[in-house]
Amino acid sequence: MLIANQAQMRIFAADMDKNNFRRSFGAGLTILGSAVILFACVAFLSDGKPTLGLDVTRGEAAAPFIVGLIFFGAGINLINNS
Repeated sequence: MLIANQAQMRIFAADMDKNNFRRSFGAGLTILGSAVILFACVAFLSDGKPTLGLDVTRGEAAAPFIVGLIFFGAGINLINNS
């Protein structure tokens, strides 16, 4: 009986470590996605002026916005599924 309980505890601990990693990685992706979305919004509204040293036109601001949405959505999905 003791051996079965120890094995179950190891499996439970491994699952907890995996869930903690997923939550941490998901939080990181969510924060990164939010930062990229904010950068894209500021670049879109700056209308040709340099943003953080980069000249980004309105059309070019769409690419970081889409990438930010993907990162944000993936991070939220990782947090919800763990």
